[in-house]
Amino acid sequence: MGRKYVIRNQEQFYFVTFTVVYWLDVFIRQEYRNILIDSIKYCQKEKGLLVGAWCIMTSHVHLILGTDETSKLEDIIRDLKSYTSRHIRKYMENNPQESRKEWMLWMMKRAGEKKSNNKDFQFWQQHNHPIELSTKEIMLQRLDYIHNNPVDAGFVDQPADWVFSSARDYEDQKGIIEISFLY
Repeated sequence: MGRKYVIRNQEQFYFVTFTVVYWLDVFIRQEYRNILIDSIKYCQKEKGLLVGAWCIMTSHVHLILGTDETSKLEDIIRDLKSYTSRHIRKYMENNPQESRKEWMLWMMKRAGEKKSNNKDFQFWQQHNHPIELSTKEIMLQRLDYIHNNPVDAGFVDQPADWVFSSARDYEDQKGIIEISFLY
């Protein structure tokens, strides 16, 4: 029997990962990153989402999220994933410059057909594996993991060099997304 990952405490921050089906490298394009970033900002403003840390990689996104209790964190995550899935798909379908369009849409359609709770399309893998950051040690480990992900992938030499991450904020530079600092 697998471990059930759930958000039990709305007052805590959680480490989550959103992964594109089949680990497709969607976020190599700025347009798709913008849809995700704009959606996160909307959830911050309208739904009470708190972002402690974040990093957009090519096929997945790592986040440390909480809520000001305006909405339940699991509801915000559901809405964020649903919105980005629909809008990235729509943009992809209507973008004549997307050279990988037919292949990626076919892969996402294939993934959607394999899951009975989808209509015909799946962008994100369904699991988020939320991990409650219940101790300072766990929080610092996950924060370090998020910020070093682009370094470990060989994209940059220093965490703050990756524009699509909160590493800059933690080094006293202004990042793209407003941060609720964890320490």
